[in-house]
Amino acid sequence: MRITILNRIVLIAAIVTVTLVGMSLLTNAQEQRQQDQEKQDNKKQKDKKQNQQQDKNKQQHQEQNKLQQTKDEPAGWDQGKKVGWGNGSVPPGQQGRLSQQRQQQLVVQQQQRLVQYRQYLDQQQHLAEQRAVQLQQQRRMAQYRYQQQYLERMRQQQTRLQGEQLDYSNDPYYYTAPSYRYNRGGSYYETNQYGADQLRQSVNNGYEQGFRAGQADRQDRWNANYKGSYAYQDANYGYNGYYVSQVDYNYYFREGFRRGYEDGYNSRTQYGSQSDGSYSMLGNILSQILNLQSLR
Repeated sequence: MRITILNRIVLIAAIVTVTLVGMSLLTNAQEQRQQDQEKQDNKKQKDKKQNQQQDKNKQQHQEQNKLQQTKDEPAGWDQGKKVGWGNGSVPPGQQGRLSQQRQQQLVVQQQQRLVQYRQYLDQQQHLAEQRAVQLQQQRRMAQYRYQQQYLERMRQQQTRLQGEQLDYSNDPYYYTAPSYRYNRGGSYYETNQYGADQLRQSVNNGYEQGFRAGQADRQDRWNANYKGSYAYQDANYGYNGYYVSQVDYNYYFREGFRRGYEDGYNSRTQYGSQSDGSYSMLGNILSQILNLQSLR
């Protein structure tokens, strides 16, 4: 009799234990699902904020470029329609359409430029791989990570160039007369608004990449040396082969890079500004570097 009662007690205890364990497992599973859902929601919210911030940064850059263009525009731009030949942004009363012969010269020049630039990108791949090995041997991991990001952007540029088809006849750059001149290396060069915008972009791209390269060297506790950076030596980040020569783009990219590197290495913003992880050159410094002079 005692054995029977004892067996029942043991059985009941076992049932209760199994029930409690089952409830515990169910509760844990529910909590895990809830945690996973919260992580997914947080990730979605984070991605949404990042996308919104990227859109905000892009808008700020566009507004800054627009403000800079306004400073560089010649007298009379604030009067009348702001549309020139082919709806190009050439000041009223100062429109100038290039001759057919000159347009054809620019098209041929552009085609040659693209061929040369594509060949250059192919040749740089091997050099970049050698540079990456060297950084790993030196244990400069921050600089190595930065260079890998730089190279990924360059690969994306190369892919876009291979797939693009240009419509020269409808691109206002090729029939809009020069409106600015600039001095590089003691010689003067002329360009229109579209070329000027590309030069501004080269300085800003150089500043941002220089800032990141300087930060990486500081994190690696490496001596400051902006000329030793692969990005400075390459100087083609953001270049698409259009409107300005590769030599001009490289020159002004390096002007921005040098100043950005100094700011990044020294954790300051003397030459530029920072907004939510994005860096750009100060407008007055940008104007001094380019020194664009109106032709009209």
